[in-house]
Amino acid sequence: MSDPVVAVIGEIAVTPTAVRTPAGDIPLAHSTWQVSDFWQTEQKTPTWAIVAAVLGFCVLTVFSLLFLLVKQTIYKGTVQVTVTNGPRQYVARIPVTTQEQVRQVHNQVNYVRSLAAL
Repeated sequence: MSDPVVAVIGEIAVTPTAVRTPAGDIPLAHSTWQVSDFWQTEQKTPTWAIVAAVLGFCVLTVFSLLFLLVKQTIYKGTVQVTVTNGPRQYVARIPVTTQEQVRQVHNQVNYVRSLAAL
C-alpha cells in the first residue's frame, strides 16, 4: 500500500516520505525547494470595446472611436518549482493567470518545505 498524497504541486505529488515526479521518486527528507515566478503582461482592446466602436460609428462617429482607446491588461505566466535532493532534481512549470494561483503554489511549497525539514 502506497503512502497517501499530502500535496500536489503541478505534476509533483508529495507523500510523507517521497516526492513523486514523472521522472521518478525523490526522497522528501532533506530535499530543497525553490520557487521562481515568470510573469508576462499583455495589453489588448476588449471585445466589448470593439463592438461598441463599430456599432457607435454609425451614430457618433468621432466619440465611438474613443472606445478603441480602452485597454485591458492580461497577466499570464508560469511558476517554476524546483525540487532537489542530492544529485536528483526535477523542475515543474505551472501555468498561472492570477496572483491567487501564485500564492497557492507558494503556500503549497512552504508546506512541503516544512515536511522536508522533519
